Amino acid sequence: MATDPPLHKLLQEVRQCAVCEKHLPLGANPVLRASATARVLIVGQAPGTRVHKTGIPWNDPSGDRLRSWMNIDRDTFYNDQLIAIVPMGFCYPGKGKSGDLPPRKECAPLWHKKLLAQMPEIKLTLLIGQYAQRHYLNDNYKTLTERVKNWQGFLPDYLPLPHPSPRNLLWLKRNPWFEQEVVPKLRDIVRRIF
Repeated sequence: MATDPPLHKLLQEVRQCAVCEKHLPLGANPVLRASATARVLIVGQAPGTRVHKTGIPWNDPSGDRLRSWMNIDRDTFYNDQLIAIVPMGFCYPGKGKSGDLPPRKECAPLWHKKLLAQMPEIKLTLLIGQYAQRHYLNDNYKTLTERVKNWQGFLPDYLPLPHPSPRNLLWLKRNPWFEQEVVPKLRDIVRRIF
């Protein structure tokens, strides 16, 4: 029986992946970070254009807000010995009518299980947005709001979060309980893990 390749080899394979390149307007440029010692896993949607250009995940205003929610600085956030970043789609999917297109469906089934098998120290997985939550959570909630509102039921393994995009300012305004209840708990968990 074949065993999974070591993480460094697997990351090389992922970064060379071009399975869906013909569907990507800017070409394939898989963006992710991982290590065998990472303790927090962030599963978001897919890179935006700035992240595609720089190759640095969450290198945008959404990342600034996420770091604020976690109460950590950039150095900690980008320390892949502590934090792994494995989005649902590894490449920029293109522009849609009201923002970026959904993440490509090929990435998660092809790579996530293999990557997670090489990260045994993960204590908490942040599931950011509906795509990550639908993929990882087996629940009966119909909306992201319901799922995030019932966050306590997913701990200690998962914490569902809304996307920290500036496009979600209205959602944050309509749901003040999120920043009053969930964000302090997220900060506390992250502080204890690190």
